Amino acid sequence: MGIWIEVIQSILTPGVLLYLLFGVLIGSFLGSLPGLTATMGIAILTPITFWFAPAKGFAMLIGVWNSAIWAGGISAILVNTPGTPASIATTFDGFTMTNNGKAKIALQINTVFSVFGGIFGTLVLMVAAFPLAKFAIKFGPAEYFMVGLFGLSMMISVSGNSILKGAVLGFLGLLVATIGLDPMVAAKRFTFGNINLLLGVSFIPVMIGMFGVGEILYQVSKSKSMNFIEKNDEDDDKTNITEKLKLGDESLTIKDCAKLTPISLFCSLISAIVGAIPAAGGDIASIICWGQAKRLSKHPEEFGKGSKEGLTASCVGNNGVLGGALTTMLTLGIPGDAATAILIGSLMMYGMQPGPRMFVEDKSFVITIMILMIFANLLILIYGLTTSKIFIKLLKVKKPFIWVTVLVLCMVGSYALNNSMFDVVVMLLAGGLGFFFKRMDYAPGPFVLGLLLGKIIESNLRRALSLTQGSYNFLYTHPIVIVLEILVLIAIIGPFIKKKQKNQI
Repeated sequence: MGIWIEVIQSILTPGVLLYLLFGVLIGSFLGSLPGLTATMGIAILTPITFWFAPAKGFAMLIGVWNSAIWAGGISAILVNTPGTPASIATTFDGFTMTNNGKAKIALQINTVFSVFGGIFGTLVLMVAAFPLAKFAIKFGPAEYFMVGLFGLSMMISVSGNSILKGAVLGFLGLLVATIGLDPMVAAKRFTFGNINLLLGVSFIPVMIGMFGVGEILYQVSKSKSMNFIEKNDEDDDKTNITEKLKLGDESLTIKDCAKLTPISLFCSLISAIVGAIPAAGGDIASIICWGQAKRLSKHPEEFGKGSKEGLTASCVGNNGVLGGALTTMLTLGIPGDAATAILIGSLMMYGMQPGPRMFVEDKSFVITIMILMIFANLLILIYGLTTSKIFIKLLKVKKPFIWVTVLVLCMVGSYALNNSMFDVVVMLLAGGLGFFFKRMDYAPGPFVLGLLLGKIIESNLRRALSLTQGSYNFLYTHPIVIVLEILVLIAIIGPFIKKKQKNQI
């Protein structure tokens, strides 16, 4: 208990709280503007946080992550366009409430119950993480090899319309991960005589390019006008909508909160469980929560027509997944999505390795992350309930200004990581690759996971083979490995079975 009190005292200092608040502000800006995501924000800011103390730097990233997911619901409610993928289900009831003159209470529900889900998910993290880490610390190379494969297979299985595309990108990410020195014998691989590649392709510049530059290039390519004057563009439509917006007079009451608490508790539990599954993000959780809430509701006919219960369920699902995602990330070192992949990269940048050993070697920092999650949500609650009108004005910001700002931040962030222009080149190349993925309808998730998990998969496979003198018998003699093999098969074969069943209907 003493260590928890010490951590709370260390966080309750002006320095850490200011960085956390700054992260919340940046996240609210990124999340509320369609096209700018939490992943992009974390990727751009990660190199900058390298210059701060770990607690301050990670406070900023935690603030951005939580705030951007919450703020994605703002544009979903006001202009029927989700700011982040996690807010897709928020449009089902949120925009209808806005059209009915209830934007104010819709925004309040979004804030209160996104925070509710976020805090509940963090409490699940606090309860489940330490026992799971004690179990996971028994894992050997064989188990970690299969955990890595499981994480990659889950991402491939939800990689859009084509599983084949996901498999190709996952393999490509694994291939890029082999660049550099061999982890066992230090032989050079695919470096082409370039000393900058001896330590492999730097993960953070790739993420900045893929989710920052790549997204901006894609948005520019979609724009009807290339002279930075967006006439007759969707932005003008949204500006017209925001000009007419009225928040309304109805506010969220304590009675409303009490009535919505049972459904929010149920959906919080669902989202925390979904969040712990690799590749199952807020978009999946919020849709599942909305569907389950409709099934259990006494008034299912109101869902999709401005239901408070429906909006509550989707908002809880948005942020409720974050605690579950952190549980998997911290205890097993396996990212659940692109955002947690970048958070793993930032922890490694600080010299920490997510996984069960982190609970022994860096226990205080694990607790710091948990407490930061709670404080981030409390700041969002205060900020969100007092700044509704600001976001109507924020939605009028023209895209060209946003594009230029993001590109500058991408350039600065990539260079600041190692003071290296080579990282900037890697970032730009990754940006081009990310743009190609978007244009060709390739989900970048499998590539990202392949790049991050590649070293984990390869090094642990080779260690396992070394321990068994080259024999693959560990694949059928270790109980945990067998269970993970079954899960990998389910993750890969499951989508094919579902597709076949749909075709038969």
